[in-house]
Amino acid sequence: MEPALRETVTQREQSMVLNDVNMLYHIYATVPPKTQRLMLELQRDNHVEYLLRGLQHLGPSFCSLDANRPWICYWILHSIALLGESVDATLEDKTIDFLSCCQDPDGGYGGGPGQMPHLATTYAAVNALISLGGDRSLTSINRDKMYMFLKRMKDPSGAFRMHDAGEIDVRACYTAVSVARILNILDDELVHNIGNYILSCQTYEGGISGEPGSEAHGGYTFCGLAAMILINEADRLDLPALIDWVVFRQGVEGGFQGRTNKLVDGCYSFWQGGIFALLQRFHSIIGERPTLVDAGGADCSIDSIQTTAESDLSEDEESSDGTSSQDDEACHFQHGGSQEASCSVNDKSAEMGPLYHSIALQRYILICSQDPGGGLKDKPRKPKDYYHTCYCLSGLSVCQHSWLKDEDSSPLPRAVLGPYSNVLEPIHPVFNIVLDRYQEAHEFFTRS
Repeated sequence: MEPALRETVTQREQSMVLNDVNMLYHIYATVPPKTQRLMLELQRDNHVEYLLRGLQHLGPSFCSLDANRPWICYWILHSIALLGESVDATLEDKTIDFLSCCQDPDGGYGGGPGQMPHLATTYAAVNALISLGGDRSLTSINRDKMYMFLKRMKDPSGAFRMHDAGEIDVRACYTAVSVARILNILDDELVHNIGNYILSCQTYEGGISGEPGSEAHGGYTFCGLAAMILINEADRLDLPALIDWVVFRQGVEGGFQGRTNKLVDGCYSFWQGGIFALLQRFHSIIGERPTLVDAGGADCSIDSIQTTAESDLSEDEESSDGTSSQDDEACHFQHGGSQEASCSVNDKSAEMGPLYHSIALQRYILICSQDPGGGLKDKPRKPKDYYHTCYCLSGLSVCQHSWLKDEDSSPLPRAVLGPYSNVLEPIHPVFNIVLDRYQEAHEFFTRS
């Protein structure tokens, strides 16, 4: 007699998550239309209140995040900007002063005043200051010292170290190149051999790992692809394999997992979902490696990569209850949302269309990740936090704006799940900065 198969911990956890998500979707499907509309409404005021509280005061439980304070500033400020809001002048000045105290005299930003500079917190601090905007915020960044810091972090292999004598990984490459590019200090010396290192991290699955020989991961795949775009070497990646890996990370819940056979997590709404906003600029020809182009075949330098893309969405009117006409689709779908795919990467005649189920992802964010009292979270049963609030909202923005033909146009009602008031500000997907703040910084650092 064969022994019974024992359920693994991962299988038990997956079953629990599926039960929680199914319960929420069942509640949504059976409540009156008025309650459905409320469940799909982005609770803007509550989110802003939650975010502003965090920017002004954090409790003792945050002591373990002492080395991540620039990150907390970025998560909160970017989320506020996504919601179309801003902080008052006093709070803005206090934030700039605090981040200035985190800036090392020799360049880069530490996790707090007096802490050693680190590429991750440098990226967070720069993005936070750009999210604030304004001359005082942007001039507080010492670009000359920053360049020297980035040079010190450059490893002879071509990759970057996170800090002095620290680890080398794809995350370090992305944060270094992102900061250098947006500050207009990127040069050939900083770019040298980065592409070779990132290529060595693309795995047999198609995704990108943190370092050679490790497992493909959603966060590292975003970082690797974004870094390759920033240095204009994205065409060196095996993009069909990368696309295939990312597409199948969207699960039956509607959200994304970060790795194969892992649980859904709201933060991957951006780390995985944002990859599609980058990939939208690629198309494939049989027998040739995909190349970076825009919809009309024009040059696609980083400055032209906004959130624009071709869309197959029609100008449908909103339904009478203020929700998308796709709202009555089943909550489950085959192959991680591939039913929205409009072409294959091997389709010679077609350009790449949407490759994930954006409506299902929005449903997961709004119903399963949103705390009605303010803040967003990983999944049901998990607590809200600023990290997941930032990346859930970033993923929601990507869903709404990714397929627009014109960056100055508004999303079509059919692209937005729930009331049209759910629409967030568009982001520049390479940097994850609200688009108008990116444009302000780009102009400022180009002329200065």
